[in-house]
Amino acid sequence: MNLREIITVARGDSPADLVLANARIIDVFSGEIVPGNIAIKSGYIAGIGAYRAAETVDLGNRIVAPGFIDAHVHIESSMMSVTEFARTILARGTTTVVADPHEIANVLGAEGIRYMLESGKNQPLNIYFTLSSCVPATDMETAGARLTADDLAAFIGHDRILALAEMMNFPGVIQADPDVLRKINLARNLHKPIDGHSPGVSGMALNAYIAAGISSDHECITAEEAQERLRAGMHIMVREGTGAKNLDLLLPAVNQHTCRRMMWCTDDRHPHDLREEGHIDYIVRSAVRKGLDPRTAIQMATINPADYFGLKDAGAIAPGRKADLLVISDLKTLHIFQVYCHGRLVAQEGAVSPQLEKPAPVEVPQSMNVSVADIDFAILADGDRIRLIEVIPDQIITRSSQAQARVADGMALADPQRDILKIAVVDRHTGSGSTGKAFVRGLGLKKGAIASSVAHDSHNIIVAGADDGDMHTAVEAVIKMKGGLAAASDGSLRASLPLPIAGLMSDAPVETICPKLDHLLEAAREFGCTLSDPFMTLSFLALPVIPSLKITDKGLVDVDKFSFVPLFVE
Repeated sequence: MNLREIITVARGDSPADLVLANARIIDVFSGEIVPGNIAIKSGYIAGIGAYRAAETVDLGNRIVAPGFIDAHVHIESSMMSVTEFARTILARGTTTVVADPHEIANVLGAEGIRYMLESGKNQPLNIYFTLSSCVPATDMETAGARLTADDLAAFIGHDRILALAEMMNFPGVIQADPDVLRKINLARNLHKPIDGHSPGVSGMALNAYIAAGISSDHECITAEEAQERLRAGMHIMVREGTGAKNLDLLLPAVNQHTCRRMMWCTDDRHPHDLREEGHIDYIVRSAVRKGLDPRTAIQMATINPADYFGLKDAGAIAPGRKADLLVISDLKTLHIFQVYCHGRLVAQEGAVSPQLEKPAPVEVPQSMNVSVADIDFAILADGDRIRLIEVIPDQIITRSSQAQARVADGMALADPQRDILKIAVVDRHTGSGSTGKAFVRGLGLKKGAIASSVAHDSHNIIVAGADDGDMHTAVEAVIKMKGGLAAASDGSLRASLPLPIAGLMSDAPVETICPKLDHLLEAAREFGCTLSDPFMTLSFLALPVIPSLKITDKGLVDVDKFSFVPLFVE
């Protein structure tokens, strides 16, 4: 920003580059909608008023809101490269994201963070990051990397790293683990926020967690849980992603007293949802449809995350702020007519400008170190009762239950008639062939298998199926693609999606990714699955920091006890 130029235009002494005239402006500070003309100079708002400009665009009394901000997102979960993700969400009105590169960091370590920082440069919207705090998330899985406080110290001062990312190791915080505290102090010393991740933590344990300096949480699944955190001084990020949908349950916690400490985030959202439903605009639209005042919903999408992350030049239509603006034809339906970013028209009627150039792609190291020949999915029966991972639709938490094992010739088998499938996680980082094996209920497959190299958080290969042979076929396809998603049945590959960027992302445009993903979902439905997105659900069954029962390459994890448990019950 050239301060002298901005001030001169703001005084009215020289013309602006652009004036958006006859606008109804959403003032996120006062909650008012006020008429006015917006003067823009060098990508920044100079002022609201009767300004001269080199170009004037008459908005015809349309609503203008600040560009939307996603307060917490893993870009990798979109399965798109940073460039394709940026172009997809920009068309939906998101002009700023605060991304946690946790997924690629768990695969590639510091190289993954550098890759994301480099890929985020020269994009047509603002891409900021939080610094991944838990790589690996726990020691109960084989990860591709380990980042210590010393490793993170090299990044924490970066001007596009706004905070320490979600502190998933809440037991380590509560127990004042020295290594965890060193990471926390990196952010505290620079007065940067520390994002939280504390599902189910309450009472004195929550007090200890917050006392360490953790200032937000996006893992609330009840209004009561959110209210407890709000009372203790936390900011709440209301998540509505693909695998975890919390809007309906948390909306009762939003009121005139709490709304300025709450914001929206997507966390993990698959490409077909981004393309067909939207991004932050979808959450705002849904909240308004459910009765939330549109001005409040827009505050939660703009000024709230800007204030939380200290983005003084974002989140509002005011002098000195970036000219990141949404021209809205109808406030109730949130029809976004145009998107301006840095004062430039970048999208109209849901399509990005064809004049937007794509930055050159950034090279990424290879990340697949596993051979299908080393993998065995057989489970020797060591009892007649088994523990089951119980899937909860539209949530990333699971339940733990027990069932009678189906046993033949001394081996425990899948039993699709009772919706009991075999599930396994295979180490893809070290070449050890380490494989954790268990059973899952709730995926609904009657035949076949689905597999993925997207398996939070260490992103080993996860596979679930009714037949060992189909599980092998699906995993072999994932390995050959150098990462990706696969569905197999009757010994044949039925559908696949290559994800060659760290086994997490494709370099193809969303128009190419979505049909392949749709084909995978169709195959899963043909196999009997009734979940809306079984691959997103599958990816979280390996996450040993989300209750209650999960699977890693090292075995079954009781997350409530934070320890391994045997598959067979004595």
